[in-house]
Amino acid sequence: MSFVGSSYYETPNIDRLASRSMVFNQGYAGSRVCSPSRATIMTGKFTARHGITNWIGEKSGEDWRSMKRHDKLLPAEYVHSLPKKDITIAEALQNNGYTTFFAGKWHLGDEGSYPEDHGFEYNIGGWDKGSPMGGYFSPFGNPKLKDKVNGENLSIRLSKETNDFISTYRDSTFFAFLSFYAVHGPIETTQEKWNKYREKAVSQNIADQGFKMEKKLPIRITQDNPVYAGLVETMDEAIGMVLDKLDELGLDDNTIIIFTSDNGGVSSGDSFSTSNLPFRGGKGYHWEGGIKEPFMIYVPGHTNKGKKSEYPVTGADFYPTILDYANIELMPNQHKDGISLKGLINENSNMPERSLFWHYPHYGNQGGDPSSVIRKGNWKLIHYYEENTNELYNLIEDPFEKQNLATSKPELAESLSKELMNWLIKVDARFQEISHLL
Repeated sequence: MSFVGSSYYETPNIDRLASRSMVFNQGYAGSRVCSPSRATIMTGKFTARHGITNWIGEKSGEDWRSMKRHDKLLPAEYVHSLPKKDITIAEALQNNGYTTFFAGKWHLGDEGSYPEDHGFEYNIGGWDKGSPMGGYFSPFGNPKLKDKVNGENLSIRLSKETNDFISTYRDSTFFAFLSFYAVHGPIETTQEKWNKYREKAVSQNIADQGFKMEKKLPIRITQDNPVYAGLVETMDEAIGMVLDKLDELGLDDNTIIIFTSDNGGVSSGDSFSTSNLPFRGGKGYHWEGGIKEPFMIYVPGHTNKGKKSEYPVTGADFYPTILDYANIELMPNQHKDGISLKGLINENSNMPERSLFWHYPHYGNQGGDPSSVIRKGNWKLIHYYEENTNELYNLIEDPFEKQNLATSKPELAESLSKELMNWLIKVDARFQEISHLL
């Protein structure tokens, strides 16, 4: 987005929010794909612990072969709905008097595991599908979202619904979770926005080569897709509508606003929509382009307005941070992997060094491989299960992951690899199996 340096995408409302928030430059999603990251936000747990390690609906185990995929490994089985035993952030807030609202993409289970089954009193548009089944213009083809005006934009509609909720509950405590389907494929925009960004791409000189080959699939190396750019701008406009409503109602001085994403921009597979360069990879990949996200928290009156933090944080941290600001007792037995960022945001407090973990024992439809990741301090180690090999990067000196130091720093690589595996075993992580049809 433009607040972090894109000269192609235009996101003035997100930029406005960033200027008022603490922006975490080392912010991460819980996973390289959507459902696991969303479960991490809801539960405060890393993916290996809550068990949703892939996007819900993808095949695993022996079923993987039905896709005519005969890879070296069989993808691990995974949990297919948000576990009932977990108390979600919505349930925690609801239990403490908050009115709770969800709008948009859910993708955390089928009927019986919808938002209303996990603490949200209101659900507009959240069901088992991860894509906008009818596209971004009405009719939406969504049983949880009634069509009103033919051709209505989905992102704008979700913001209108959110604003109606905020207006209704303006005089009480509320929790609104606005989860845009944008920018998930299939990507769509208007002719007007396509024209605008097509002209902008031409004026910026379209590159002679827009793709290069990754390990298995081509990967986009340019930001010049006018359809995707239009989709991004419409989402930004929808965000602006909510920010304006909070200002209009005088709620901006006592409302916390959080903005993030559930995975990196899709550069391979799907619609090959965008580039995350100079960060390596994108959605479905274990490199920074797949898991590093916009991550900002606006807290009215805090002294660090507009400042940036280099402390590594993840989606698991939202849960305890929100409870802390709401003066609700923390629930460490629930949000086991998240920590409250209140002290850092309010007082720039020193935070403890900790290890962050990602576990993806699957093959991604964007070209990613079964692997697990640990980040500890400046160091990031990636373990590949096919070859039983590691990559090691110093993310401060080499944020774009160009120099693998696993061979030159074998003791460090071994130490991080051991810590990673010990943690995975401790939380009963599920692993892939060796395929016997190679």
